Amino acid sequence: MSKIREVAERLWAGTLTSGEAHPVTEQYREGDEIMDGVLFYKGFASANTIDTGEALVMLDTGAFTDTKPLYDAVRAWRPDRRLAAAVYSHHHIDHIFGVRPFEEEARDKGWTAPLVYGHEGLAANFDRYKKTNGWNAAINVRQFAFPVDRFQWPKEFRYADVTYENRMTFRNGDLTFELRHARGETDDATWTWIPEKKILAPGDLFIWASPNAGNPQKVQRWCGEWAAALREMAALGPDVMIPGHGLPIFGADRVQEALSDTAELLESLESQVLALMNQGVTLDTVLHSVKMPEDLLAKPYLRPVYDHPQFILRNIWRLYGGWHDGEPDNLLPAPRAEQAREWVSLAGGVEKVLARAKALKDEGNTRLACHIVEYAVMAEPSSAEVHAVRSEIYAARSKEQASSMARNILNHAALASAQGKRDLAAQE
Repeated sequence: MSKIREVAERLWAGTLTSGEAHPVTEQYREGDEIMDGVLFYKGFASANTIDTGEALVMLDTGAFTDTKPLYDAVRAWRPDRRLAAAVYSHHHIDHIFGVRPFEEEARDKGWTAPLVYGHEGLAANFDRYKKTNGWNAAINVRQFAFPVDRFQWPKEFRYADVTYENRMTFRNGDLTFELRHARGETDDATWTWIPEKKILAPGDLFIWASPNAGNPQKVQRWCGEWAAALREMAALGPDVMIPGHGLPIFGADRVQEALSDTAELLESLESQVLALMNQGVTLDTVLHSVKMPEDLLAKPYLRPVYDHPQFILRNIWRLYGGWHDGEPDNLLPAPRAEQAREWVSLAGGVEKVLARAKALKDEGNTRLACHIVEYAVMAEPSSAEVHAVRSEIYAARSKEQASSMARNILNHAALASAQGKRDLAAQE
């Protein structure tokens, strides 16, 4: 049994949690042949190479930092087989940068260059990334705790050579690669089915965690269509699933269970949100009325260690209801800083506000304490005392979070106040 298969068994059994083997941060860069002719590699995301008997086909190609180690892992495994094709599961930058050394190799050896396949929506998303370079740098610094002074968002992207709208099939050697489109985490998602090996590569439609269907700083996601795609995958009866993040799942029963449970989670959240929206309630009511499917969230492959289920509710609201939260005072609001100064004045001054914020933290109510201390810092943004209390409260709130996304964004506020700022990534 390969090393990855052994770890995957422990992860499925729950003796190794998805928090310990985090689907985003845990890496296996040496590569591992998980079954005959299939090399598993995981940097930030997985990048899997299939030997077709004639050449190699790569399903996702890693992040910029994976470029050399992924090439080295593939060449240690198959020194002389050319890379014929690569499939992008979507446009996110942890999946799209590994083709270049294989293109250089093809040029040097006189081989035919590899073709990149992907959905037709990839190009528009790469163009959007170019337009929002600074924004994406800022939000990813917050989300992943990247160093502010060193992290840069890419400005150039490898576009696909062959694109499709709904589905397409290509063959290489002994294998067929069926590409199918779905809207889920992105609008350009591709999942791949290899019928001869009964291998499913869902991309980020399955990530060994509660689906990344909320993500507070990113563009729209589609829960209902995502769930439908998962059920379509399950109907094929895969024996092996190689997800976009996390480890492979082996065995038809296990793959079926994982796909069906993920679909059920998304369907439950969407149906509850829509039922409440159809009563005309506010977003606040939705956020605090939906009953989380705790039995599903307790599954080893659905624990909310990355995205937060409450974030998913907001994305469902945004899809069906737009940006307004239903609160009339938020329709044309006064600047938050102006609101904060008024509330702090009504409370009797910043000292009383800070005292109350600290008391709430000591009582264990860090959620409310964050609201209170935020008014204080907006009312007196240069106060060292305010920033000290704010840093302490947000650090405490961050430590309570299972979701790494929530934890990092909250901790970013704590780190900012430690430097006397409200935010480190914003240029203001």
